[in-house]
Amino acid sequence: MDKMISTASGEVIITNDGATILNQMGVLQPAAKMLVELSKSQDTTAGDGTTTVVVIAGALLKQCLLLLSSGIHPTVISDSLHKASVKAVDVLTAMAVPVELSDRESLVKSASTSLNSKVVSQYSTLLAPLAVDAVLSVVDPAKPDLVDLRDIKIVKKLGGTVDDTEMVKGLVFDKKVSHASGGLTRMENAKIAVIQFQISPPKTDIEQSIVVSDYTQMDRILKEERNYILGMIKKIKATGCNVLLIQKSILRDAVTDLSLHYLAKAKILVVKDVERDDIEFITKTLNCLPIANIEHFKEEKMGYADLVEEVSVGEGKIVKITGIRDMGRTATVLVRGSNQLVLDEADRSLHDALCVIRCLVNKQFLIAGGGAPEIELSRQLGAWAKVLHGMEGYCVRSFAEALEVIPYTLAENAGLNPITIVTELRNRHAQGEINAGINVRKGQITNILEENVVQPLLVSTSAITLATECVRMILKIDDIVTVR
Repeated sequence: MDKMISTASGEVIITNDGATILNQMGVLQPAAKMLVELSKSQDTTAGDGTTTVVVIAGALLKQCLLLLSSGIHPTVISDSLHKASVKAVDVLTAMAVPVELSDRESLVKSASTSLNSKVVSQYSTLLAPLAVDAVLSVVDPAKPDLVDLRDIKIVKKLGGTVDDTEMVKGLVFDKKVSHASGGLTRMENAKIAVIQFQISPPKTDIEQSIVVSDYTQMDRILKEERNYILGMIKKIKATGCNVLLIQKSILRDAVTDLSLHYLAKAKILVVKDVERDDIEFITKTLNCLPIANIEHFKEEKMGYADLVEEVSVGEGKIVKITGIRDMGRTATVLVRGSNQLVLDEADRSLHDALCVIRCLVNKQFLIAGGGAPEIELSRQLGAWAKVLHGMEGYCVRSFAEALEVIPYTLAENAGLNPITIVTELRNRHAQGEINAGINVRKGQITNILEENVVQPLLVSTSAITLATECVRMILKIDDIVTVR
């Protein structure tokens, strides 16, 4: 189910992304803050399973309370939990199925599994392949196991439905081109320059006012300004540049109405107020260099594209740059939605799907979903606990029991009887069906691998190791001291 969060500022967020929910909550209890950090760590490492990791940590803490009340020392529990988590990772790795990046179908399956619990689950047939294509287009053959999600830019635009979401081979700006003085809105065979200087009259370095009492002096100032701007634009035009992307400036106006007028006359298309943070992504995509000074405005620093045009989308307009020559390994996804809440959740869901594919690129193994790995872990760790001696075996058995919280919660959320389902699940796994899991759609237990409910190995292993680490840290605390 989803949560509706109403923030202090009156903003409403609807989501079921664990990390987002915990982030928005004003948590005051210090140990609870550790759980918020825990879900953030899972979001950074794997991107998915942010709810799972907190649920597992909660179940482990509950078991630890029982162990502590039985008189077992925290250090013994902590060491046993560590051993159990290492063993759990080995068991999961043994269960995993290797996957090739060329096997697009498997990648799409795991992306759609991560989207199935989201608000936008009905669009998973569109968003899952889109996420796969986006990640595969930014994978560098030189570093095949590393994917930087900053190379995938998600642009959100209100209007239309999630169905209209598309991947653009090129760049998209969520703004209009400058229309001052009849500025151009379309440019073919574009020579694009990204500039970080201002095309406006210089200002004094210190705050001061100049009193001009004479009209001729005023005229002279305006004439100088005009000549200054014209001189700059002539230099730009001389290089053959016909599209300018101008970085936002804090110190003074990046462009004035006068400079926009001259740029329009020079037949140069202008996109102003480009965010400072986007410059790196833009230059990587266009395969060009940012220009910090008019003196360094050289042709070799520019990027080339077949078409730059302004397109009407929904209620607003966007600028699209397509057909880029020597395009860098980046991708842009234009996400659409009928209202802001759906749009934001589509963005978060797509981020989760991208993270899942990134996990598969990093560690090319798939594992069954639907509570199958947790029950198998619980069974194998339970069997291992019997072999161990003393307190250790007791602690490992508690760890095994804690893992049953995942299939239990899953059954509960699907409206099934959790006790019946978990008992049958245990029974199936005891008979050797390691991929038996809860089929939410059919409301029964089936072979979940055949149903294509799969997730990357990294999501499960990182959830267990991170949750254990967090619980071990909390275990070592014996008192909370508040310093006023």
